[in-house]
Amino acid sequence: KTLFTPDRWRTITHNAIIPFSLIISYRQIQNAIGFAERGFGMLPITSMDKPLCETGCISCGQCTLRCPVGALIERPDWHRVLNVLDSHRRKTVVQTAPATRVAIGEEFGFEPGTISTGRLVNALRQLGFDYVFDTNFSADLTIMEEANELLARLKGEREHGNTLPMFTSCCPGWINYVEIHRPDLIPHLSTTKSPQQMHGAVTKRGPFAKTFPQGEEPYVVSIMPCTAKKGESVRPGARGDVDAVLTTRELAKMIKHRNIPFAS
Repeated sequence: KTLFTPDRWRTITHNAIIPFSLIISYRQIQNAIGFAERGFGMLPITSMDKPLCETGCISCGQCTLRCPVGALIERPDWHRVLNVLDSHRRKTVVQTAPATRVAIGEEFGFEPGTISTGRLVNALRQLGFDYVFDTNFSADLTIMEEANELLARLKGEREHGNTLPMFTSCCPGWINYVEIHRPDLIPHLSTTKSPQQMHGAVTKRGPFAKTFPQGEEPYVVSIMPCTAKKGESVRPGARGDVDAVLTTRELAKMIKHRNIPFAS
């Protein structure tokens, strides 16, 4: 049984719940998840029993990291991606965050810290992706755009505000924190897209889009180390740039599901 879903990036399963002290024993600063009732009737609930998206939750993903029994997991999207890959109806593009090339190795028995770039690209191609890109490319674009925005603020050339200092972050969890808990800092935030969203936008509407048949939009997938990226892909104003976001764990499940020999 799954409680208070759908959520943008996470599901909570009732039959895997264990005592409060083990599930959220870490320092939960936002106090988004708690418990109601006592004994065997204990149930996990959100603050004031609201949907998670209406609480102080910043979608950082720490609850899914800390829960030792899988009661809290990221919203699984890998089955949907596999269906698209199997259909061959659309060209598929995948971008990989730098951290994934290191973290993926641990899922297949490699020593922590092992760089597996070649194995990762090979596995993605065997899964059926037509194009494999590194998010570092769009990170460079993001840096250049942020630099231009900073210069415009320093010169007072921006039409909608030149607030300084300018804060930048590619972490959607941090952006959510500012928007929910420190709205006074919103004018300081850079308006530049994150590398993930920048890559999706460039792929679908930039020069690379001309390589696809007219009227055909590619299916863009991101492999990210953080569940907060799932929420970022469906934010107002960003929805549509990236079609699906998978965590490193989800990618490992896909590779194992297809019996791809990642270690060889």
